[in-house]
Amino acid sequence: MKSSGRWPSRQHALPGEQACLRTHGKAWPLPAVGRLRRRLARTSLAIRLATAGALAAAVAVGSFTAGVQAAGMPSPSHPPGGAVSPEMNGHWIDTWVAAPQLTEPSNLPPPPFTQDNLVFADSTIRQTIHVTLGGQQIRLRFSNAYGGADLPITAVSVALPLGGQAGVSAIQPGTSQPVTFDGQPGVDIPVGAQVVTDPLDFTLAPGSNLTVTMYLAAGQASDDITSHPGSRTTSYIVTGNHVGDENLVGAASVAHWYFLSGAEMWSRPATAAVAIVGDSLTDGRGSTTNGNDRWPDQLFTRLQSIPDTSGVAVLNQGLGGNRVLNDGLGPNVLARMDRDVLPQSGVKWLIVFEGVNDIGTADPAEAAQKQVAADLIAAYQQIITRAHALGIGVFGATITPFGGNAGYDDPQGLREAARQTVNQWIRTSHKFDAVLDFDRAVRDSANPRKILPSFDNGDHLHLNPAGYQALADAVPASLFRQAPLPWGFGFR
Repeated sequence: MKSSGRWPSRQHALPGEQACLRTHGKAWPLPAVGRLRRRLARTSLAIRLATAGALAAAVAVGSFTAGVQAAGMPSPSHPPGGAVSPEMNGHWIDTWVAAPQLTEPSNLPPPPFTQDNLVFADSTIRQTIHVTLGGQQIRLRFSNAYGGADLPITAVSVALPLGGQAGVSAIQPGTSQPVTFDGQPGVDIPVGAQVVTDPLDFTLAPGSNLTVTMYLAAGQASDDITSHPGSRTTSYIVTGNHVGDENLVGAASVAHWYFLSGAEMWSRPATAAVAIVGDSLTDGRGSTTNGNDRWPDQLFTRLQSIPDTSGVAVLNQGLGGNRVLNDGLGPNVLARMDRDVLPQSGVKWLIVFEGVNDIGTADPAEAAQKQVAADLIAAYQQIITRAHALGIGVFGATITPFGGNAGYDDPQGLREAARQTVNQWIRTSHKFDAVLDFDRAVRDSANPRKILPSFDNGDHLHLNPAGYQALADAVPASLFRQAPLPWGFGFR
């Protein structure tokens, strides 16, 4: 393979390119050294002598680094006890996300953790998250997107949960490590902003659980705070600073995530992520609390079992009650593309599985339903256009049945007609890069307006874990085998 002269990944580098000079965290491949040598032939003797010495040092340092790494010795770029440095040539990639939203009053923490215009004063919050890709170095994201005041975080730690389980208040002894922000134990996050922590050496297996514990001494001076209410995972709250405690004895429990919006892993260059925007069907309504059996979880498990797709992270950006066209619970999809998809680390693909709440909340009148169907189709095309501009492939999922649901199924079947119109466009327009026929995967063949009874969680809109497995199984793994983008990709 002919070198491009750029910084190659370790996987694709020629043997000589792996011996390199590290300058400001970047690698200087040896083909670049060769080009400089050729240029030296046309320069003065003094410059040639000086530069030749630098080149010799480059080769020597690169060879030494490669040698000690091969021997398992500490790398000069990673001195024991020093600042965290990359374990390999790679990139940051999201391994877990939770779409932030404004916390409804019913989802605020219980007293005494909620007071008048003050939340989480002198409080420790312990939360567990289920990562997708594993690795040896991690960093976290905290969000104050909807806070009514600055968010002062006093301290944060990470640990492995006891028994590796989700939703437990205890951690494995000896695994807790402090997290820092630009070398400091805490940080104040301005209103509307997010903050990324310093990288931390912390080994996690793919598909494992991580405990994140945070302490707020002063609390947040507002009743408006940022959270992800549909965590389907138990979190724990206790008064006082207990960030390093192995168990939070007597803690209150809630099924919400607060402030934590992402976890990134330093990963090899070949890894990539698929982001999923969805509503409560993606957020996991009907799945098992602490079971991590939402359909994105089950998709990741399947992809992990296939060698060609074991390097794909699955990012669940579902929001219960969310809509494509208008704000509901959280901002509409057209608005949150800029937050939940396009800037996320390592995203190469996008799955769009939304629209049922737009249809179900529009008036059950013929004109209104025709309009919402047309607007959804136009919105999908905008999503595709914007994602394609960044080289992201977009897969469209058909809207699943809601026949028999008390809130959405109208006697005249006008909402069902809108669903069929949208699904027909998704299947036949060839605008999406692939179609995921979730409707066909879970509908009752004897009554296609309804979910198959064995997949229905009981409300005739949401699925049970078996139904979510059917959705995961309907996603072809072959979509995530990386290949060059087709000619003209993204033009239209």
